[in-house]
Amino acid sequence: MSDTEVLHWDLPAPFTQEISVRPEDTDRLGHANNVVYIRWLEEVSWAHIESLGMTWALHEETGKAMAITHTSVDYLMSANAGDQLVLGTWLTDWDGRFRSARQFQLIRPADNKTLLRGLSTHACVDMKSQRPARAPKAFAEILSGALVAGGRGLPR
Repeated sequence: MSDTEVLHWDLPAPFTQEISVRPEDTDRLGHANNVVYIRWLEEVSWAHIESLGMTWALHEETGKAMAITHTSVDYLMSANAGDQLVLGTWLTDWDGRFRSARQFQLIRPADNKTLLRGLSTHACVDMKSQRPARAPKAFAEILSGALVAGGRGLPR
């Protein structure tokens, strides 16, 4: 059984990334800075979609990208330098045309505590104009195939 199977995930089968909290990730309070958490969310998001085949080459080929429109984060407990963490993510909503939502959970395996829960929403944009655009068929197929039921979705 892998570490991610024994952790208490909010949803099944997360895409995960291991994180080692470095001293430079901490702020004056001695814990991981909120800006660093946001960087981790972005990094795991890219790793997840690339693992699904939604590579940067596909973005360039189609001229489209999914841009973040909103991020909400609940910081539940602090992470400190030296902590080993696992960040999980799921694609929890896709409207089939323009918008998607992604959920996050950050766990410290040493005590199985959830340190953070988050949600980000995204809109498809044309990379040249930066204006909203319908997602290409390739994006739609990848995002539809990656949806996980039971999570928080797009605001209605």
